[in-house]
Formats: sequence, structure tokens, C-alpha cells
Amino acid sequence: MNFQTLRLDRIGPRAEVVLNNPGQMNTMNRAFFHEIRQVFQELNVDPAIHVVLLWAEGRVFSAGLNLKEAMDLLPESGASEIKRRQQLGKIIRDFQDCFTQAQRCRKPVIAAVQGWCLGGGLDLATACDIRLAAADAQFAIHETRMAMVADLGTLQRITVLVGKGMAREMAFTGEPINAQRALDCGLINAIYPDKDHLLQAARELADRIAANSPLAVQGVKQVLDYSDAHGEAEGLEYVAQWNTAFFLSQDLDEALRAFAEKRTPHFKGD
Repeated sequence: MNFQTLRLDRIGPRAEVVLNNPGQMNTMNRAFFHEIRQVFQELNVDPAIHVVLLWAEGRVFSAGLNLKEAMDLLPESGASEIKRRQQLGKIIRDFQDCFTQAQRCRKPVIAAVQGWCLGGGLDLATACDIRLAAADAQFAIHETRMAMVADLGTLQRITVLVGKGMAREMAFTGEPINAQRALDCGLINAIYPDKDHLLQAARELADRIAANSPLAVQGVKQVLDYSDAHGEAEGLEYVAQWNTAFFLSQDLDEALRAFAEKRTPHFKGD
């Protein structure tokens, strides 16, 4: 599959989705949104892929929306006011769905961030399960400074990650926070000295996840997401139903055999 703005690499059970427009600071145009949706829809149903690593070529993760191209997406001025607003709403919802595909991917998604992670870049990063960063990373809800309200997911996701006060400070000011502050507030899990060390650590983490039963890992993600959305009591009932359906799996049998035989298990996701 050929992409204009991305690259997809498969390394065993690990997929790497690479933002691949460094000459424009990995800014996001219409092609990017449709390609990110397409790639995550593909990986979601690929049984050979157990984990996804998202990273970016160049010095920055993403400077967000390509504002020059975004102006071309605005409805034509000749249309009625109602029609223009309807068209704009359709575009916003379409782009929201593109990032939601990353969040809804059944496989764990790790974002490795270096340099700027602004606006849409932060929308995408917060749609991932785990975020790691290089020491030079900077995160910002930049839309506020552009007289806009962030509308692709950050405002809906970030409070759970960093808490109400920090989320509001970032959103109200639009000011960037550095990697250390992002670590302190829980936006990222770890900091690494530079991009090379970041990618090495991210790949090692991805491979440790991929070594587990894909059935169990995907089940854990579904249970965590369901519990976040519905609360503890309903989450407990959901996991009871999940294990009732999937507990007696071939992967469980393989785990028990490997433990007894003192060897590394080889899981198939069955």
C-alpha cells in the first residue's frame, strides 16, 4: 500500500506507522487524515500484528494542521450560511473519525514523540495508549492561540491523562509544556535523551507487549477502555463476561505448558 504522508513498516508482530512528511514538519492535510484512518483500519483487523508503534521522521512529531491547506477545505463562500456550516461540520466529524480509528484499534498503540507535538499532533498522541518522549519534546493545545477550539479529541481525552487543572491550563493558555512537565503530570510515561534512544526504548516496549498473548492483551485493552467509559461496577461485569467467553483459550493452555516446561510460550491469539 502506497501512502503520500505515512510509511507502514511491519517487523514481525510489530507494526510501525511513521509520519513521513518531515519537510513540512509532519503537518496534517486531507491526505494525511484519510491515510491515518486507512492504516489503522487495516492494522486493526490484521491478525499478524499485535502492537503498533507510531513515530515521525524528522525533528518534530507534528506541528499539527497544515493551515494553508486547511483554508482550501473551507466551504465555498458562494454557498448559503447554513450549507457552509453543514459542510464544515461534516469535515470536522470526518477528521475526528480518522483519529478515533487509532484510539479504537484493538492492538495497543505506542506514540514516540520528539520535538513539537502541537494541535492535531497532540490530538493523535492522546488517541494512543502509551506515550514516550525525547527530552526535546514540547506538547501544546495550540488551537487556542489560533482563535480555535481543539476539536479532534484532545479536550475529550486529556483530562483523564493529566487531571482537570492541568488540562485546563494547557487548553486555556495554549502554551507548550516540556517533556519533564509532561512526565510529571502523566501525559507521557518516560523521557529519553534523544530520538535514537526514544525509538530503541519504544521498540523494546512494543516487543515486550507483543510477546504476550494477543488475545489477552487485546482483551485487557477492551476492558480498560470499557471501564474508563462506564465505571468500575459495569467494568467488573464486563470483564466477567469477557473471561467467561475467552478464558479457556489455546493461549492459556500454551502459557501453562510453557510454565511447566520452563520455556518461553509461543502464543497464536487463539
